[in-house]
Amino acid sequence: MDLNDANLQTLTEFLRKTLDPDPSVRRPAEKFLESVEGSQNYPVLLLTLLEKSQDNVIRVCAAVTFKNYIKRNWRIIEDDLNKISDPDRTTVKANIVNLMLRSPEQIQKQLSDAISIIGREDFPQKWPDLLTEMVTRFQSGDFHIINGVLRTAHSLFKRYRHEFKSNELWLEIKLVLDTFAAPLTELFKATIELCQTHAKDINALKVLFSSLTLISKLFYSLNFQDLPEFFEDNMETWMSNFHNLLTLDNQLLQTDDEEEAGLLEMLKSQICDNAALYAQKYDEEFQPYLPRFVTAIWNLLVSTGQEVKYDLLVSNAIQFLASVCERPHYKNLFEDQNTLTSICEKVIVPNMEFRSADEEAFEDNSEEYIRRDLEGSDIDTRRRAACDLVRGLCKFFEGPVTAIFSGYVSSMLAEYAKNPGMNWKHKDAAIYLVTSLASKAQTQKHGITQANELVNLTEFFVNHIITDLKSPNVNEFPVLKADAIKYVMIFRSQLPKEQLLQAVPLLMAHLQAESAVEHTYAAHALERLFTMRGPNNSTLITPLEMAPFTQDLLINLFKALSLPGSAENEYIMKAIMRSFSLLQEAIVPYIPTLIGQLTQKLLLVSKNPSKPHFNHYLFESLCLSIRITCKATPGTVGSFEEALFPFVPYVFQVMSLLLEIHVDSIPSSYMALFPHLLQPALARGNIPPLVRLLQAYLEKGAPTIASSAADKIPGLLGVFQKLIASKANDHQGFYLLNSIVEHMPPESITQYRKQIFILLFQRLQSSKTTKFIKSFLVFINLYCVKYGAIALQEIFDSIQPKMFGMVLEKVIIPEVQKVSGPVDKKICAVGITKVLTECPAMMDTEYTKLWTPLLQALIGFFELPEDNSIPDDEHFIDIEDTPGYQTAFSQLAFAGKKEHDPIGETIGNPKILLAHSLHKLSTACPGRVPSMLSTSLNAEALQFLQGYLQAASVQLV
Repeated sequence: MDLNDANLQTLTEFLRKTLDPDPSVRRPAEKFLESVEGSQNYPVLLLTLLEKSQDNVIRVCAAVTFKNYIKRNWRIIEDDLNKISDPDRTTVKANIVNLMLRSPEQIQKQLSDAISIIGREDFPQKWPDLLTEMVTRFQSGDFHIINGVLRTAHSLFKRYRHEFKSNELWLEIKLVLDTFAAPLTELFKATIELCQTHAKDINALKVLFSSLTLISKLFYSLNFQDLPEFFEDNMETWMSNFHNLLTLDNQLLQTDDEEEAGLLEMLKSQICDNAALYAQKYDEEFQPYLPRFVTAIWNLLVSTGQEVKYDLLVSNAIQFLASVCERPHYKNLFEDQNTLTSICEKVIVPNMEFRSADEEAFEDNSEEYIRRDLEGSDIDTRRRAACDLVRGLCKFFEGPVTAIFSGYVSSMLAEYAKNPGMNWKHKDAAIYLVTSLASKAQTQKHGITQANELVNLTEFFVNHIITDLKSPNVNEFPVLKADAIKYVMIFRSQLPKEQLLQAVPLLMAHLQAESAVEHTYAAHALERLFTMRGPNNSTLITPLEMAPFTQDLLINLFKALSLPGSAENEYIMKAIMRSFSLLQEAIVPYIPTLIGQLTQKLLLVSKNPSKPHFNHYLFESLCLSIRITCKATPGTVGSFEEALFPFVPYVFQVMSLLLEIHVDSIPSSYMALFPHLLQPALARGNIPPLVRLLQAYLEKGAPTIASSAADKIPGLLGVFQKLIASKANDHQGFYLLNSIVEHMPPESITQYRKQIFILLFQRLQSSKTTKFIKSFLVFINLYCVKYGAIALQEIFDSIQPKMFGMVLEKVIIPEVQKVSGPVDKKICAVGITKVLTECPAMMDTEYTKLWTPLLQALIGFFELPEDNSIPDDEHFIDIEDTPGYQTAFSQLAFAGKKEHDPIGETIGNPKILLAHSLHKLSTACPGRVPSMLSTSLNAEALQFLQGYLQAASVQLV
């Protein structure tokens, strides 16, 4: 696309159409923009348009389109096309900062985001002058420009807060500090002075306080990894001003809005964060400033109201106190009984109260409430911060704190008892207080694993929790019911089994509660209880103990899915999956009904799949149903096959499971599908399940493929070729290749074998990674096991003379120690044994010199620890990585594939095989083997070998 007026006009028209509410106008315009975004000059045209267009709507639209274009295309992905030409990249970087700073705020924010995205990829190596260009703008005096620079810098530097330490990161931060730290400090001081000058000008103050908030955020990012020398030298400047800002109370900046935090609250929140960072990480240097910050933050806490707009400020302020009270050399600040009482009374208890805002969220926004309360995303809430402060105080003052709080708990429960209808919030606070007081260590899997011994959890359960669970009206006091359920859930590892068994039918009853939070908590609590393990590693609650409740449990769980707001409740579906897993054969009588309900649910969600975790547990439940039912009645496979649906990654896994269960040859219905599985488009996002399904085809139907679908073998190898070219997916290519070698009739792939090896060598030369080497070693040894050592040597040497020796010397001998996993190690051991003892070329040619080093490597492979070192420059997805949930693919645990041993039980101990094979070789060539061993093999390896020979009851001749 040329940079001319005609193209600018065309682009303007199509951008305008993308804003049209009519889909028939909007969608073709979006498609057109997609089709031209690969053209040279497209990003430059967008930037020109957002700079020169007279229509402000078009300018904003161009800015948003540009940012999204950069987001999609700037990163250069290996094995993929570079979607933005190098001249366009250079032009964009040369102009975007200047353009961003001259643009109105709405456009500035979009371009700032775009700069951050480019910076994450290109700064500093490919964009060395970015910082210098930005820092010079501090001199402009124009805070519209300055805030643009600060906003962009914040987007660029905030990743320093979560990046792992590395030399590359440290060099980048040093470069940033050398260029940015001093000008930022000068700007900080100048902005503070301007705040005093314009103390009565509300508009100026708003701009200046926005700057101060951004400066404070940058301070946090630049100090996060380590304490820079510059900031240590200038600590007085920063900390004195931070302290002054904390104590500032400018009435002009107070807002009437009770929900939204104002500029003053946001700035003070960030300063509390900065102070907490220094108190935690640089306490020695920060010690002179700490007492005044503690005083200032304490005063802030006791004078700040309960309004929602103060939540982040109060949370960060409490977190500061929590981080301070945990440090041994600050504990003297909290030792006084009056101080502890005051903290409990004025900070902790008020911030544990269940406010009207919490009640609204509980009733009207249950998903958000659950996400905060159950999934731990409540990091910025007052309650979480107060809970963290309790734990911090308990580290050194467990006895006094427990005693103080026990009094509060008793008085709260007494207030509740006087009038439960009016005072239920007192009991809610009491339960939360007990929970935070008792919790010392917690894991997702086990709940609370270490509790405060001064709190009698069982007694509290009997006196105050079970009463709420037993209440016949499950819809009365839903918040207290949810509290009681959560208590059982988090203290499940601390409560005796009898009480847990007593709770199970009560929790089942709460599945019928109208409150979405209450029935979700009940489902989650049951699911967690069903995962608990007893002393012999079996489930703590047994199927036999659940027998009286099985029918009610299944009915209530499925009924809960029909309650308002829970049609796709992932916690309920996970509880269904866990119940199936626990009950096993006990669910068989109910399977016809259950499968009907599951498939009906699947048909509904397939129309608009919006809840990935729900879909995942739905398929897990289906897989469990198949496993359990087909194990009891193999003939039911057919009825399950009718339920294959439009969720491709999951369907591939379910189909793999069904195909693997088939005992006879591959059914014709599967063979009809086979050619379609080789379409390149199908692999996108579905690689692991697709490879698994193709492996199932090879395992069950290789002869059928060879005889009736031989023309599809190149397509199968095409899938392998595409996978092997990718660092991320090459191991999947080897999985497929290994299955081809193992299962396909040898003659069906003879013509392709040499080309397979050539492809592998090309990849080995162009991009050699540890993962590829490990997979390559397993493959060549499997090839040797399948076709024989002579065939392996001949195919290598047919590609290039003496290549077999090069592979032995450069790959197998030095790298075999990296192979891991019992099956892979067995394949390599058997393959190398065959090369040593069944390949004449190893005894009678120039390869003979490699015989002893190869044997030495094999003995080392048996006896030395695995070499799991990985070079620093390798960044790839490891074979052993267990992928977390992705929209495209998530592994179904209950459709899992058992590890397959292609060698089988015929060879149990590879060491014994080596002994027998060497004995057989020495019998065929008397005197040769002992002579080679005595002259070249080191003494330790020889000693191990003697042990193998003795264990096998053979000797060398």
